[in-house]
Amino acid sequence: MNQPFLRIGLYIRRDEPVIEHAAIKVIEFLQSKSLTIFLNEPLSFFTGLDVISINDFPQSCDLTIAIGGDGTILSVSRALAGTTLPIVGINVGRLGFLADLTLNKLEQQLSAILEGKYREDTRFLLQAAINGDEANAIAMNDIVVHAHQSLRMIEFETYINGHFLNSQRADGLVVATPTGSTAYALSAGGPILDVDLDAVVLASVSPHALSNRPLVVAASNTIDIVISEQNYTSSMVTCDGRSGQLLQPGDTIRIERHVNRIKLLHLEDHDHYSILRAKLEWGKKLTC
Repeated sequence: MNQPFLRIGLYIRRDEPVIEHAAIKVIEFLQSKSLTIFLNEPLSFFTGLDVISINDFPQSCDLTIAIGGDGTILSVSRALAGTTLPIVGINVGRLGFLADLTLNKLEQQLSAILEGKYREDTRFLLQAAINGDEANAIAMNDIVVHAHQSLRMIEFETYINGHFLNSQRADGLVVATPTGSTAYALSAGGPILDVDLDAVVLASVSPHALSNRPLVVAASNTIDIVISEQNYTSSMVTCDGRSGQLLQPGDTIRIERHVNRIKLLHLEDHDHYSILRAKLEWGKKLTC
């Protein structure tokens, strides 16, 4: 059996009614177990708990509990990249591919995690650097090069390990991890990657040429996206959908696997394929 957890870091991004209800329920449950609780920021609806920076979680906590949706998991994962602090998510959002504990089974599910009845799931991250600058942009889902405030396509070239792949016009290009293959890349027509694959998918967004198809390559590859010198449409690179950086003609965006991984915790009976069936409605009976 795994080591139980005694010091809990509670990570919350938004102070809103749906989060308030969930946070109170989680905090009261943790207090009933006489556990030490830290918050990443003060809560207007619950006072008296110690507040520390998310950067201090690894030194002060044994476990991080993220309350929200998958976006909350993405946020805390980027903040804790490079640490061994495990993360478990309680889903109060809509999809919940990553945050798979639920409020209606909170006591049963969270008790199992706290008692060490879980299995670990490690996920890799991507990093992006522009024009050779030090990579400081991290993504758990995807890195996207896309048109900015324009309905016109952008022009760019793609290289894999320095070898020319293609030149294209499109609304953008999504480079996604297996974790992110069910997000924007899926909407762009990309495949769903098994979360255990050491690979990334390149999916063009609304390409001009129908011959531009999604491509899966090893995550160990270096991917360079070069904005064409003839590109007159404003473009941008974004990581996990956050505010991005504007690009200029001739800019090169280098995308590589980040050296660090993230450790997620799931219940022992966790089944990723059952989540896919539920979220993508694969389990619905076909009708004539």
